[in-house]
Formats: sequence, C-alpha cells, structure tokens
Amino acid sequence: MKAWRNEFYFQIPVSEEQVRYAKTLVEYSLKHHPISNIWDTYKKEKTEELRFTGSLGEVLFADVYNLERPTRSFGAVDGQDFGKDFQIKYIDRSVNYDVKTMHRKTGVFYKNYVLNIPARQLHRPDTQTDNYFCISLHEEKNTPIASFLGFMPKADLLNNKIGILYKKNTVRVRADKTTFRFLNDTYEVDFQDINSPMISKRIRNFPDFKLAYLR
Repeated sequence: MKAWRNEFYFQIPVSEEQVRYAKTLVEYSLKHHPISNIWDTYKKEKTEELRFTGSLGEVLFADVYNLERPTRSFGAVDGQDFGKDFQIKYIDRSVNYDVKTMHRKTGVFYKNYVLNIPARQLHRPDTQTDNYFCISLHEEKNTPIASFLGFMPKADLLNNKIGILYKKNTVRVRADKTTFRFLNDTYEVDFQDINSPMISKRIRNFPDFKLAYLR
C-alpha cells in the first residue's frame, strides 16, 4: 500500500452489519463502565452518540485494512487502548494508529477544513500513538458513507510541522460564521496537511468505492 500527501481521499458505503456491530460495542461499554468524556465535558449528554461514532470508525478501519475488529468500545473498563486503536505492520516497522472519526453534513471537503485533536491526548505520558487517522461520516440518500481522509504523524504535531495549538477558551469562527469556544487546549490540523490514506488494489475493488479530492 502507498500513501500520498494531500492528494485524495476515498469513500465507501457503511453496511447495516457494521452499524449493528458498533452499536453492540457501545451498549457493552455503557453497561459495564460509563466513563465520561473528560475532554468534552459539555457533551456528557451525548456520550452514547460520541462512542458510537468512534466505535463505527474503528470497525470501518479494521474492515478496510483487513485487521481484527475491536471487541470493546472506549468507556468499557476493558476497552482502554492508550491511543493505539490498531497496529499495522509494514516491511521495516510497525505503526500504531489512533482513529479519529467525526460526523459532517457532506462528503465534500476543502483544504482549510480541520481536524481537532485534544492536546491532552497528544501529551499524555502513556500514549502509544504514532499516527492519527481521520474518518468522516455523512449520509447520501439515507445511506451512511465513510470518507477515509488520511493520517498525520503525531511527531509532526509535536514538532510544529503541522497544526496550530489553541489554548482553552479560545474563540474560533466556523465556515458559516458561527462561533464556538474551545473548552480545552486543542490542536487544529488543516485537511491539506493530512497525508492521503493508504490504498491498495483490494480497497479499490470495494463495491461503490469512490475516489475524491480536496477542493
């Protein structure tokens, strides 16, 4: 598999079975160990939605890259991964991926769109993350679609090669001119600074596979 910087991303439909599997993971985590989302305290009431989004992203990543699916969701007492959702073994090394999944209204992305990463996650001493991988979910004609946007090395963030760190209480303006305030120190990374996703002939042959480009 190869990766190219900032050149493309790909989309695939999400199956009903993948959705059911992710929901099962979340139900287990809520039942056995309901840890709050400590870096997003204002979203505590959305815990189930946040966990489902994250769990579904991990299921999709596993299926696309032919890895073992997760058996636990964040929040379960036995579901903590310390920023190592998956490990992919290459010829000369192994790389740990932390999958970041979000919902958006569209699958059309611009170069100045951003991925937010809480600084707390980046700097915690027990983190095992090498790369962050970004997935976005949206719906087209009542069908969920996953956009595999690509990855960024944690080292590039730490070395200030990409991203901007915004301190707690910084006010930011969205594309629609509405504003929001960061409740914690947060890194913003432009989509144009994310490496395009790894891709293989097997992935290109997925049903309804679509290649797309940042605008």
